[in-house]
Amino acid sequence: MAVAAGPVMAQNGLAGSYLAARQAAFNSDYKAAAQYFTRALARDPSNPKLLEDATLSQLAVGELPRAVPTARKMEADGLRSQIAQMVLVADEVANGEYGALLTRLDEDRGVGPLVDGLLRGWAHLGEGAAKEALAAFDALSQERGLSGFALYHKALALASVGDFEGAEAIFAADGAGPLQMTRRASIARMQILSQLGQNDRALELMITLFGPDLDPALRDIRDRLQANDTLRFDFVTSPRDGMAEVFFTVAAALSNEAGDDYTLIYSRVAEFLRPDHSDALLMSAQLLEKLDRFELAVETYKRLPRDHESYHAAELGRAEALRRDGRVDAAVEVLEQLAETHGDLPIVHMTLGDMMRQTKDYEAASASYTRALDLFGEPTEQQWFIFYARAISYERQDMWPEAEADFRRALELNPEQPQVLNYLGYSLVEKHEKLDEALDMIERAVAARPDSGYIVDSLGWVLYRLGRYGEAVGHMERAAELMPTDPVVNDHLGDVYWAVGRKLEARFQWKRALSFHGTAETSEDVDPDRIRRKLEVGLDQVLEEEGAPPLKVANGD
Repeated sequence: MAVAAGPVMAQNGLAGSYLAARQAAFNSDYKAAAQYFTRALARDPSNPKLLEDATLSQLAVGELPRAVPTARKMEADGLRSQIAQMVLVADEVANGEYGALLTRLDEDRGVGPLVDGLLRGWAHLGEGAAKEALAAFDALSQERGLSGFALYHKALALASVGDFEGAEAIFAADGAGPLQMTRRASIARMQILSQLGQNDRALELMITLFGPDLDPALRDIRDRLQANDTLRFDFVTSPRDGMAEVFFTVAAALSNEAGDDYTLIYSRVAEFLRPDHSDALLMSAQLLEKLDRFELAVETYKRLPRDHESYHAAELGRAEALRRDGRVDAAVEVLEQLAETHGDLPIVHMTLGDMMRQTKDYEAASASYTRALDLFGEPTEQQWFIFYARAISYERQDMWPEAEADFRRALELNPEQPQVLNYLGYSLVEKHEKLDEALDMIERAVAARPDSGYIVDSLGWVLYRLGRYGEAVGHMERAAELMPTDPVVNDHLGDVYWAVGRKLEARFQWKRALSFHGTAETSEDVDPDRIRRKLEVGLDQVLEEEGAPPLKVANGD
C-alpha cells in the first residue's frame, strides 16, 4: 500500500497541529514540523500522511533514531515509503543486522536500485562473505549508468579488507569514472597508493588534482607523503563506514539533480551512520543554508570538533550562515576567532575581509586582505579578486592611489575581468580622470557583460561625463530596464534626460531615485539632499552651486 495524501480530520485539536506542521514543512522548518507532526500523530496515530511527514521531518532535522518508531509503524501497517525504508535500513546497519538487511533487500523493501545494490555488497561483507560481496558489486556494475558507483565501492571494499592491489587496479583502469576525480576518492586512492609503497605516485596525484594551495587536511597528507610515511587506510574501516559512504556518494550525485530537501535526507543518513563523516556533515549544513534554515545549519556546523582537520571549513560555513541569518556581529566574532586559531590560511582572512567590507568596516577589510595576500606570497591569476576587493576597501577610505594600484594589479592578473574594468573605469569617471581610458575600460566590460545593469550604467555615465549626452541616453535607459529600482541608475538617467532637454522626464527619474533610496545596496552612493535640490532648482543650478562646469560647456556650446 503506497502512502496517500488523504485529508486529515479536524477533530480533537488535530487540525491546528497539522496545519502548523504543514506550514513549517513548507518553509523547511524541520524542527518545528517534527514537533507539530508528532503532536498530530498522538491524536491520529495511524494516519499515513502524518506518519510519512513526521518520519521525514525527524530525518531532515538529523534525529534519525526518533524516526524509527514511526517508520516501523508504517511498515507494520503495510505502507510503502522510501523515507521510512531508508530509516529502517539505517537502523539495521547501525545495529549490525546485516542478515536482516539482506532479507529486506531481497524482499524489495529497500531504498532504490542504486542504493540497494551498493548496500547489498557491503552487507555481504558485513556477514563475512567477501566473495558474495564482490559478486554483488560486479552485478551492479552491469546495470546501465551504475558501473562507476559499483566499481568505486568495490575498490573501497577491497581496500577495507587489505586488498590494496585490487583496489588500485580499479582506480588505475578508471573503473570508478568521474567519481575517482572527487576529493574523497582522491584521498582514498592516495592512502591506497601509500599502502602499496607508492608515495611518489600519490604525491603526483595530489599535485595534478589540487595544485600547490592546499587546505590543512591535504597539506598534512602531502607532508606525510614527502616524509615517506605510510598513510593508514582509514577512509572506510568497516561495512558500516562503507554504507555511510553509499549514502554520501548518492547525496553528492543528487546535489545537482534533485531538490535540496531530498538530497538532505541522504546526507543525514550518512552522518548518522558515520558521525565523523565531516564531508556529510558539511554537505548537510550547506543544504540547510540553501533551504534558509540557518539556525539548523549553524548547529550542524558546530558539530565538527575544534581539533578536526576540516574545522576551519565548518567555521567559515557557520559564519556565513550567521551572516545570512542577520547575526552579523556573531559571524564576525567567529571569523576573528578563526583568524587566531587558523591564521596561516589565506581563505580565513579573505572571508573576514569580505565580511568586514559588507559591514562597511573598510579599514579592517583592507587589513584582512593584506594578510591574505602576504600568506599567498607571489600573486597568481586566482588572486585577482583579493586585489579587487582590497581596492574597493581602499577606495571607500578615500585612499585612491592605493586603490588604483590594486585595481590595475587585478587587471594584470586577469586582464579582461569585467568587474574590475567597470569599477576602475567608473571610479576614474567620478574623479574626472583619464576619461578616454575609462571609456575604453567600460566598453570592454559591457562587451563582456551586456546584461549587467551596473556596467551598462557606467557606460552611459562616462558618455555623459564626456559631454556625449545623446549617446548616453540609450545606454542609461537600458540600464534602467535592467535595474529599474536602483537609486543610482535612476538618478543618473535623470541627469542624462536633463542634459538633452527632457526635463519633465528628468524630474520623474529623480523622484524615482528618492523613492528607492534606502532599499538597495547602492543607496549609500546616492545623495538624497542633492536629488531634492535638483528637483527644486534643476541640474544646471546645482552644478553652478557646486562649482562644476555647466552642461553647455561640456557640450561645447
